[in-house]
Amino acid sequence: MSQYWSKVVHGLTPYVPGEQPKMNDMIKLNTNENPYPPSPKALAAIQQAASEDLRLYPAPNADQLKQAIADYHHVTPQQIFVGNSSDEVLAHTFLALLKHDLPILFPDITYSFYPVYCGLYEIAFQTVPLRDDFSLHIADYLRPNGGVIFPNPNAPTGRLLALEEIERLLMATPDSMVVVDEAYIDFGGTSAIALVHTYPNLLVIQTLSKARSLAGLRVGFAIGHPDLIMALERVKNSFNSYPLDRLAIAGASAAFADVAYFKQTCAAVIATRTELVASLEELGFDVVPSSANFVFMRHPQHDARTLQAYLRSQAIIVRHFNQARINQHLRVTIGTDEQCRQLVLVLREYLQRQQSFAS
Repeated sequence: MSQYWSKVVHGLTPYVPGEQPKMNDMIKLNTNENPYPPSPKALAAIQQAASEDLRLYPAPNADQLKQAIADYHHVTPQQIFVGNSSDEVLAHTFLALLKHDLPILFPDITYSFYPVYCGLYEIAFQTVPLRDDFSLHIADYLRPNGGVIFPNPNAPTGRLLALEEIERLLMATPDSMVVVDEAYIDFGGTSAIALVHTYPNLLVIQTLSKARSLAGLRVGFAIGHPDLIMALERVKNSFNSYPLDRLAIAGASAAFADVAYFKQTCAAVIATRTELVASLEELGFDVVPSSANFVFMRHPQHDARTLQAYLRSQAIIVRHFNQARINQHLRVTIGTDEQCRQLVLVLREYLQRQQSFAS
């Protein structure tokens, strides 16, 4: 029945999300979810919001959440846009701020939703190759463009771009939008949010899915100059005036208020990452420096897809990208200490078995 599809739909290559296995006994290290539960205060707020008031529409402007974000990040509510996950915020950003005559720029190895949005909204784009070590160099972006977008830390590599480099890009391209996608910034980087006061062409996007353990609640937000936020609001109100439900507003607001729990869980993930990287390198893996809640790794003597298949046979799921330059890498989410120890144990046994076969 595809004769009823629009021309745009025929040309789309949709985003493929990470697998959500139905078996409960799997060690799931493939979608960068936080291994720790949400803030108890967030859960309590969600339970309290699950009342008879659910018969009423939520607040279309989500003022309670915007104020909580403003208080945490020391900005004004007028500088904040909220949406149903950072993916929705990104989608509105592409349409509202990145659809221009010149092509936009983003890395050749990056979040694979970016080219999908370009296809959906018919936005011209060019990819900019990362360096051989997967680092992003600002000099490569200093050319005419319709905007620049990149994750920081980058995904799926986990590499961090220093804040001073982001500022250098902003200073060099005052007439172009710069969008920094900070889904993983809380695991080892410094947010660019402080720069929005100085640079009106900067939009910073974050999510509560990773560091605040609320992937199931679907809450994201953007911070930037009020004029940028107004553009996003115009798109949102032409698409869905109520993107966040009452439970999401209540839970997300409470999560921002629980600073101690947030810092505790981030520190735990970072500590586990440090231990995991050391163990993987001891096994001979090359691990890209990561400031995210995942590591990007390869073994110079073993095929990545074969390793992924073996791990799955041992009830451990990791992510493989069948893409040029990275098809020999695996992306592994930082789980609990016990989950990561089990991963290392299984990998060690596999490598030892392969070595014994070779000899």
